Amino acid sequence: MASPFPHDPHGRPGGSVVQAYILIQTEVGKSSAVAELVGSFDGVIQAQDVTGPYDVIVRAEATTMDDLGRMVVAKVQQVEGITRTLTCPVVHL
Repeated sequence: MASPFPHDPHGRPGGSVVQAYILIQTEVGKSSAVAELVGSFDGVIQAQDVTGPYDVIVRAEATTMDDLGRMVVAKVQQVEGITRTLTCPVVHL
């Protein structure tokens, strides 16, 4: 059976990874710069600035949920201009 996960951070075909959406609130006027910087991080599939209660939505992946959490805490939350994040893991039920 083919893996439901399209990406593998180590280049293995059909590898198992965890993915999440990271919802980011920023300081006024910082969303474009935040999206561009976060979009360059390893493990980030896509980062876009949006309108609504959150300013940037990121889709990210890692080999484990712990690795994903470390990426959010060590990289994403350290970006200047970010005021709050909410991580929503993708589930396959």
